[in-house]
Amino acid sequence: MSIFYHRFRPLSIVFRKNISDKRKIFLSLFFVYFLFSAFGMSDCSTSYINLRLIFQNTLVVFFTIFYIYFSYIFNKNADSVIFLLTKQSNNSRIFLSLYFFTDNSAASGFSEVYMNRVYNFSAGPSMLPLPVLEKAAAELVCYGDSGMSVMEMSHRSADYEPIIADAEALLRRLMNIPDNYKVLFLQGGASTQFAAVPMNLIKRTGKADYVVTGQFSGKAFKEAQKLGYDVKCAATTKDDNFDHIPLLTKDIFRPDAAYVHICFNNTIYGTKYGYIPDTGDIPLVADMSSCIISEPVDVSKFGVIYAGAQKNMAPAGMTLVIVRDDLLDYAEEKMPTMLEWKTMAENGSMYNTPPCYTIYMAKLVYEWILDLGGLDVMKEMNVKKAKYLYDYLDSQDYYTAPVKKDSRSMMNVTFVTGDADLDKKFASEAAKNGLKNLKGHRSVGGMRASIYNAMPYDGVVKLAEFMKEFAKNNPKG
Repeated sequence: MSIFYHRFRPLSIVFRKNISDKRKIFLSLFFVYFLFSAFGMSDCSTSYINLRLIFQNTLVVFFTIFYIYFSYIFNKNADSVIFLLTKQSNNSRIFLSLYFFTDNSAASGFSEVYMNRVYNFSAGPSMLPLPVLEKAAAELVCYGDSGMSVMEMSHRSADYEPIIADAEALLRRLMNIPDNYKVLFLQGGASTQFAAVPMNLIKRTGKADYVVTGQFSGKAFKEAQKLGYDVKCAATTKDDNFDHIPLLTKDIFRPDAAYVHICFNNTIYGTKYGYIPDTGDIPLVADMSSCIISEPVDVSKFGVIYAGAQKNMAPAGMTLVIVRDDLLDYAEEKMPTMLEWKTMAENGSMYNTPPCYTIYMAKLVYEWILDLGGLDVMKEMNVKKAKYLYDYLDSQDYYTAPVKKDSRSMMNVTFVTGDADLDKKFASEAAKNGLKNLKGHRSVGGMRASIYNAMPYDGVVKLAEFMKEFAKNNPKG
C-alpha cells in the first residue's frame, strides 16, 4: 500500500502492506521531520511539498496533524500549510493530504482551485480520482529522475517502457486476466473497435450475431453491416425504448456465428447486464467502456473485452482491448494494419506511438484501486452509491427512473421529471450548486447521473439532497 508521495524531487518513498500501522506512523512522522530539519523548504525544487498519508484510526490522524503543524511552526521552513482530509465510504481508511508552501500567494491560489472543484456527473470524459490527479500533478513536470514529463518521453525509451509494462501488469492483477489473453493499449476510442471487431474475427465462420440494447451496440451492429458482413441482430429491446436487458439463451444465436457482440453497460439508457450470457462455444465480445474495472468480472467467460478509457480508467485517448490468444489469427488480409490486434500484440501495443500519457494515467488509476483493496472493494463502494440514489428514486413520485429494476446500471443512473422544461431547469440549477453535467444524452433527454469509480459517496448524497429541494421548490402543475 502506498502511504505517501511528495513533491520533493528526486526522493520517492513507498511503504507496502507488510509494514505495521505503528511503523507507518513512525516512519511518516520521521519523514516530515527529515524534510523540514535536514533540507528545509528553501531547497525544494517547487513552491510546495505534497505529503499523502493513509490511516485507519481517527485519533492517530489528528495526532499526526497536531505533530506536523507544530513541526512546521517550529522549523519555520514553510509559510503556509494546508490539510485535506478524505474518507472512503466503504471502510475506515482516512486519507490525509498535506501541502507545505513557501509562498502564501501560491497557497491561496491552491486553496481556491480546490474550493472550485465540483461533483462531475459527466458520462465521459468523466471525473478522475483526486489522489490520481494529485500524483499526476506532482509528476507532471518531471517524472522520477528522468528530467522530463511523461508527455515528453519517447515511447521506446528506457524511461517509458516500465510505465506501459507496469500498466499491463497492474491491470492483469486487478482484473485477474488469464495468461492466455493479450492486453492491448490502443488508440481510436471504443468506436474504432466497432470496425476492428468484425475485421479481426469474422473469418472464423463468415457471420456474426449482435444484441442491440442501446445506441452504442446499435452503432456497432450498423458498422459491421456497413462493411458488408453477414451479421444478424439476434435480440433487441428497441421496441421497449431500451428500458431493460433481455434474457439471452444459447438457442437464439446461430451456432456457426464467429462471435456474439454485446454492450455490457449502456451509458445513455442506464442499463446493464446483471449476468454474463452463455454463448456456448461462440466467443462473447463485450464493449465494457462504461463499466470496466467497476466490479470483478470473469474474463475467461469472454473472447474479447474492449473499452474506451474516458469513463473509469483515464482521460480520453486510449482504448483497452483484452483478447484471447486463439482469436488473433482471423484478421482480414486487406484490413488496415492499425486495426489488426495480432500486429499490436506482437509489438507490445507499440507498433506505432501509443497514447503514452493516457496509459500512464490508467496506471495510476489501477494503482489507486489496488491500494483501496481491489475490485471487490470498488464494487462495494459502487453498490452503496447506486443503492442510495435508486432508493431515493423509488421512495417518491416526482422523478421517474425509466429502467426496469433488474437491469439498472450501477454506473449511469437515468431519471426524468416528466416535464422537459423542468428537466432543463433541474440541470441548470444543479450545475449552479456544484453538481455538473447531469443533463441526459441529447437523444433521450431527462437527467443522467454517471457515478463512476471516482465519484465519492458524498457526491451522490449531495445530489439526492438537491433533488429533494428541487422537487419541493418546483411543484408540478
